[in-house]
Amino acid sequence: MRFEDVWALRNVSLTLNPGETRIIFGAAGSGKTSLLKAVIGLVNPDEGEILLYGRNICCLKEEELFALRAHAGFLFQEGGLFDSLTIGENVEYPLTNRQSIEAHRDAPFGPDSPIEDPEQRVREALRFVELEHTFNQFPSEVSGGMRRRVGIARAIVTEPPLVLYDSPTAGLDPITANLIMALIAKERDTRNIASLIVTHRYQDAELMANFHYDAEAGELKPLEENDEASSQDGTKFIVMKEGEIVFFGSRREMESCEDEYVTKFIRRET
Repeated sequence: MRFEDVWALRNVSLTLNPGETRIIFGAAGSGKTSLLKAVIGLVNPDEGEILLYGRNICCLKEEELFALRAHAGFLFQEGGLFDSLTIGENVEYPLTNRQSIEAHRDAPFGPDSPIEDPEQRVREALRFVELEHTFNQFPSEVSGGMRRRVGIARAIVTEPPLVLYDSPTAGLDPITANLIMALIAKERDTRNIASLIVTHRYQDAELMANFHYDAEAGELKPLEENDEASSQDGTKFIVMKEGEIVFFGSRREMESCEDEYVTKFIRRET
């Protein structure tokens, strides 16, 4: 895919299965956000195909994409909340939207059962990110980190098999950023969700690769040696440059890579 003479994506190929995580690094303009948008058909490639839930979305009309997109969550860089809606209404929006779409179109997974109590589902999503108390507040009344957590609640309220994250920790302090990533890991490990994450923080990738959510303890725990080996298979790091994937591998493989461009993304905050 290119815009005039600039390649947005080229020679890109990858597969993402349930419960797996792909973490994408790259300089500005390297194609990271273009890849996220292409995955759910917000931009179209000039060549190639994109299979979303088994359907080639490059052959679908815009209205045919609605039902497929309704089964994917998307966390925008700044949360992407509607200022005029309460937090509860923001989180409920994709729930209402998906049911409206599927009432008029063929659903990719069959029709959903009507949700008898949407408010309860919204409150459960907000409880998941520890923000149920903000239900009646407006986005302007909470902090930036809280808005990002509300964005996560909105992305998962429909319980989608796939969630895309565009720089979920950008502009946040380290403590809040780690909280956001902990929630993403919790979501992956409790719901077997496939995650595609664009980030500039290597710490984000380390957390996803090195920790798992222990439901009984209600917290993240470091992986044991055997579990870590399994995580290497499910969590892969991607580095993009000028629209291409120049590295694809595990955390250990990335840290042992000698490519100068790749290694500059392996950095830690002090």
